[in-house]
Amino acid sequence: MSEFSRRQFLASGIHCAAAGYAGSLLHGCNSTLPVPPVAPVDANARVAAVLGTNLRAMTRDALDAFGGAGAIVGEGESVFIKPNFGAFGMVKYNPVTAGDCTKPEIVITVAEECLKAGASKVIIGDAGQSNRYDWNEIYTLDGSTTMSTEAARLDAAYPGKIALACLNADSPDWLPIPSPYTKLGEVYISSLVALADKVISLPVLKSHRWTHITGAMKNFVGVTSTQRYGYGIQWRFRLHDAGIEQCFLDIIKAVQPNFAILDCSICCEGNGPHVCPGYWGETADMRDRLGQWLLLSGPDFAAVDATAARVITHDVSTITHLQMAYNQGIGQIQENRIELAGASLAELRVDWKPAEITEGFLEVLWPGLHLLTGCRQG
Repeated sequence: MSEFSRRQFLASGIHCAAAGYAGSLLHGCNSTLPVPPVAPVDANARVAAVLGTNLRAMTRDALDAFGGAGAIVGEGESVFIKPNFGAFGMVKYNPVTAGDCTKPEIVITVAEECLKAGASKVIIGDAGQSNRYDWNEIYTLDGSTTMSTEAARLDAAYPGKIALACLNADSPDWLPIPSPYTKLGEVYISSLVALADKVISLPVLKSHRWTHITGAMKNFVGVTSTQRYGYGIQWRFRLHDAGIEQCFLDIIKAVQPNFAILDCSICCEGNGPHVCPGYWGETADMRDRLGQWLLLSGPDFAAVDATAARVITHDVSTITHLQMAYNQGIGQIQENRIELAGASLAELRVDWKPAEITEGFLEVLWPGLHLLTGCRQG
C-alpha cells in the first residue's frame, strides 16, 4: 500500500469530520449555528516587503526573505500554486494589465523555484468565473510570453512535473471540508488542493465590494466549484449566502496553506474585485504611488493581508474577515506583533479608493453583471 502524504491523511480526516458536521446540522436544521470559539493568536508574525520593477527578481527576493523555496518545499513534495486568475474568460479586457489578476511572471517564477527545490509536481490552478482558461491568452504583464509557453518551457526542463489546471473543468474530485459555523456545514474544494503536500497562495491586492479587501486568504474562494455553488452562473451565490468570510476561513483552517506572496504591482481600487470604471473598480498602479511595485510575502496569511490593508490605508478593525481570522486563531493581525522586513509602513502607505461595502450580494451583482462582461479597456 502506498504511503499517504500529509495532506492525503489530512483530507481523509477532513472528509470524516465534514460528514459528522453535516449530520449534526441535518438533525438540528432549525437550531442556531454554533459560534466559533474565541482563541486570539498569541504569536508574532513576520512579513517581507519587496520593492522593485522586475517582478521575477522581486518574487525570488520574496521567497529568499524566508529561506527560499527550499525552506517551503521538501524534496519529492507536490505543490499547488493558487493565483487569482478569476476574471479570465469572463471580461473583455486584459485582466493582467487592468489589475484584476496575479501577474504570470510571479506565478511562473514561484513554480520554477519550487521545481528547483525538488518538488515532484507543481500544479498551477484556479477556479474563477470560467469553465476553461485559454492558457495561450494569459500573457505576462510585459506581453513577452504566456502561461502556456512558460509551462512548456518548465516541462522541457522538468518533464512531467508541471501542470496547468482550470479547476472547474480539470479537478479530478471535490472533497468536503468542515464549515460548522455556516449553514452549509461543509464546503467542497478541489482535490488538487486538498491532496497537495504544500500550498502557496499568489493573490493580487484589490479592494472588494463585499469583504473590503481580497488577498492571501480570500484567494481560496477560487478552489471551490462554481457549478456546485453558482446556480448556473459562474458566481458563488451559495457561499456568499452562507457567509463568504467564514467559508474561506474554514478552507484556510482545513488546507493549512504554507506561504503567500501578495501581488501589489498593478491592482484594483474602489469597487473591486473587477475593473470597470463607473460601476466596478479602477486600475491602481503602485508605481504611480510608490515609484516601484510591491510584493508582500510570508507564511502567516492574516499578517500578510493585514499589512496590505494598512499599506492601502484601510482600518483593520473594520475588516470583518481579518478580525475573524485573528479571533479564530488563524493568524496575527496586530500591528505591534507583525515584524515588517524590507520597509516600514510609513514608507509604504498610499492613498487608495475604498470599496462601497454592500451587505447584499445579488443587489450589487445583477445590475453590474452585464456591464462587467461587456466592459472593454483601452
